[in-house]
Amino acid sequence: MSAQQLADRALINLGRGLKENGYRFITPTPLTHERVFGRQASPLANDLRDVFGWSMSFDADLLPAALREELLQADVVEKHDSLWRSAVRWSSLEDLLFAHSAYPTTQSDAVFFGPDSYRFAQVIEAHLQQRFEPVRRAVDIGCGAGVGALVIARARHDAQVLAVDINPRALRMTAVNAELAGLGNVTAYHSDVLASVEGDFDLIVANPPYMNDDRQRAYRHGGGALGEQLSVRIVSESLGRLALGGSLVLYTGVAIVAGEDPFLAAVKPLVGSDAFGWTYRELDPDVFGEELAKPGYERVERIAVVALTVTRLR
Repeated sequence: MSAQQLADRALINLGRGLKENGYRFITPTPLTHERVFGRQASPLANDLRDVFGWSMSFDADLLPAALREELLQADVVEKHDSLWRSAVRWSSLEDLLFAHSAYPTTQSDAVFFGPDSYRFAQVIEAHLQQRFEPVRRAVDIGCGAGVGALVIARARHDAQVLAVDINPRALRMTAVNAELAGLGNVTAYHSDVLASVEGDFDLIVANPPYMNDDRQRAYRHGGGALGEQLSVRIVSESLGRLALGGSLVLYTGVAIVAGEDPFLAAVKPLVGSDAFGWTYRELDPDVFGEELAKPGYERVERIAVVALTVTRLR
């Protein structure tokens, strides 16, 4: 077994240990996290939620010996004098537990999990509850921590579920999270959108980055003028890969300028033929309002999160 495989096995065992200890943590936005941190002069962990949810520094003796050993074996601990800090964060989504990057997610290859992840899962679950046709083959584009892939795989045990991303760290986290969940029908692949995978799909899901990030971090930067470029590209490249009756479910954010939705304007020509049926709705009219103070957003009046569902009819 390679060093990477041993580290991944330790990370899985760490997740199992947390579940056995009754660990649960609902992850808020980075701004909320910052505000909670700001209440304390010197944040120091008192329990497992502080260590693995709030990403606080901790005294090594705080952890049970077994968890401490797995943390070391997984090579996801930072040491600062007498204090330790986990480089991995664990978030709960119903009965699932997801490993992802610790707060703050400043690295270019950080793997993010937050309120968008919960909303994305809800959109997929709602779609699956209304879909009665078999899902034989599905793919989660830009899988990150694997939320879309795991939600589908858990709901459709007979489906072959692919999880694709250009970020190797995301693929590692997805594979770890799938094994921790006991889902053997998820396979992670390195792919730029669908370029490295073949064939058609009954279900394509995506929760792409949709910000204009000056540091171009993989989990945030969507490209284009206001972060919309990758979302439009996913729609464009997915439509031709839908099986008959197959659907694309895209969750993304849109920077609204002067009351107009530039993402919707860009995708309407793509889905406008009678070969497709589609729906589009705002899930939340105003998220991440703090972004409007950043360069490039001077004309943006709000950022909305939306769900686009496109089904191939013929």
